[in-house]
Amino acid sequence: MKEIRKREIRIEADSFRAKCKTGRYGVIDLFKECERLGYKLLRYPLGDYADLGFAVKKDNDIIIFTNSCSRLSREIFTLSHEIGHTILHLDDESSFIDDNMTINGKSTDEKEQEANYFAACLLMPQDEVNKFIDLEIQNSHGKSLSAMDIARIMSEFNVSFDMALNRLESLGIIDSKQKQGLDNEKIEKRVGNLLRSVGGNARLNVSGKEIDMPYEYLESTIYNYNHNAVPEETLKRVLAYYKLSIDDVSDKIAEHCDDDDDDLEDLIGGLDD
Repeated sequence: MKEIRKREIRIEADSFRAKCKTGRYGVIDLFKECERLGYKLLRYPLGDYADLGFAVKKDNDIIIFTNSCSRLSREIFTLSHEIGHTILHLDDESSFIDDNMTINGKSTDEKEQEANYFAACLLMPQDEVNKFIDLEIQNSHGKSLSAMDIARIMSEFNVSFDMALNRLESLGIIDSKQKQGLDNEKIEKRVGNLLRSVGGNARLNVSGKEIDMPYEYLESTIYNYNHNAVPEETLKRVLAYYKLSIDDVSDKIAEHCDDDDDDLEDLIGGLDD
């Protein structure tokens, strides 16, 4: 990625971050900020091997989905990645579906790399990272950072251990050898233990399996069912979330045809646990 493009992305990430409520260094609750800023956010536990998230524009709404089976820190990064897509890439005819390959930075697709860079800049902006290390970590030189220090960074910026290491390396705060050493220390001591040892947010390392769907999603699901984009089983599961049955919305249900349209189950990986 060219430096001029990186600068453009940093500007966009900083602009979005300025609209969010932050603590001393990190964004406090990106899920709430996403909804407050007008995005239609869906969180659902699709399963450990399903897609991690997607972003799509429907009419005037931007819909972002995250798989809440992921560890919370990973789900937050996925949300940040999808926000990046909506700001940098989304138009009326496009959508983005993300899995382990794209979220973990293994994709060679330029737009996926840009979305990952946006997420890193949004969650861990360089100035705030440097300030945190300078003011909050004793003997704050790259070579002296410990796994407990990384756990402190995790908890403050609401990121995963791996994301913190990747960002610190990309900013030149640690080198590849130091990163490997810290990763080995993480494996030996375990992230949950490290977070507890520094009084950090242990929830970052576990899956919340949250279910959060705006009422508009029900209307969208009915619309897609009427246009053969989702099967009846998916409609029933969505209705069950709202404690409704098909009979309750029968006046909105059109006669269903068996066209060979795209299936929304393919878009979100299915609504199965």
